[in-house]
Amino acid sequence: MLYPKPIRKGDCVAILSPATEVRKEFVDGAESFLRRRGYEVAVMPSALGPAEGSFASSLKNRLNDIESALRDDSVKAILCARGGYGCVHLLQHMPLQFIREHAKWIVGFSDVSALHALWQSAGVASVHGPMAKHLATEGDDDPCSELLMQILEGRPEYEVAAASSPYNRRGKGKGVLRGGNLAVLNGLASTPYDLMDLKDGEDVVLFIEDISEAIYAVERMLFRLFLSGAFGRVKGLIVGQFTEYRPDRNHGSMEEMIDSFLSRCGIEGLPVAFGFPVGHVSDNRPLIEGARVELSVSEDSSVLKVMTI
Repeated sequence: MLYPKPIRKGDCVAILSPATEVRKEFVDGAESFLRRRGYEVAVMPSALGPAEGSFASSLKNRLNDIESALRDDSVKAILCARGGYGCVHLLQHMPLQFIREHAKWIVGFSDVSALHALWQSAGVASVHGPMAKHLATEGDDDPCSELLMQILEGRPEYEVAAASSPYNRRGKGKGVLRGGNLAVLNGLASTPYDLMDLKDGEDVVLFIEDISEAIYAVERMLFRLFLSGAFGRVKGLIVGQFTEYRPDRNHGSMEEMIDSFLSRCGIEGLPVAFGFPVGHVSDNRPLIEGARVELSVSEDSSVLKVMTI
C-alpha cells in the first residue's frame, strides 16, 4: 500500500465535486477552514457547476477536475465537496497506474466510497472522512476535522474509540482496513474495484455504514458478502452509523438485524463493534482506507488502532 506524502503548511488542497452538486456556502466554508489552517486552496473549475441534472457538472467536467488535480504537482491533497451519486461514472476513465503514479490523499465518504475503491485497487491509501459541509459548519475545534488534518499532515498512528453496545462481540482482530458505504461497495461487486472480493486477499478489518437503506436491503447485501466467501478473510467488523431507516416487521433496528445475521450465518469468534463514529452523522471520524489496524472490543468499549506502517 502506497501512502501519499504528508501535506505541509503552504501546500495546495484541491476541492472538487465528483458526484452530486453542492451548495456554494459549503465549498466557501471548507476553503476558509483550510486557509485558516495555513493551506492554499484550489476550487476546481467545475466544483460549483454548471450542474447537469443532479450532478455537479457533466462527466467530462468532473473527470477533467479530478485528473487535473492529480496531474498538478502543486496540489498535494484532494477534498471531495460531497457525495450523493455519480462517482461510479469516473472509474472506467481513470487507469489504476495513473492513480498510483500521481498518488495523493483523497478525502470523502458516502458515494466517494467508489473512489476509495478505485484508490485501493491502485494500491494507494485514502481517507474516508468529512467533506466540505462538515468543515464549513462544525467549527475549527471539531475533533473529526482536527483528526483529518493531523492524518493529512502525517500523523503516524491514532486511535478511535466507541462506547460499549449490548450487541458488541468481544475479541481482537488485525488486518487491512477496508470499507465504507455498504450500498456503494455492494454495487461494485464482481468488478475490478470490488473491495469485498476478499477470498484470496489479505486479512481485513471491515467497516460499514449507510443512509436511507431498508433493513432488509442491508441484510441482503450482507448475505451476498457472506455467500461470496468474503467473511473468511474478515478479522473484525465495525458497524458504523445506519441512519434514516425504519424498523420493520422482522427487526426493530439495524443493529438487531446485523446481530441476528451473524448468528444465522454461524459467524462466531469475530470481534464486532457496533455504534462506531463513522457515517452520515456529525461525529464522523476519519479512517485511513488501506491502513494496518487492530480492532479491540471489550466489555467497556471498542477501540480501533490505526497503524499507517
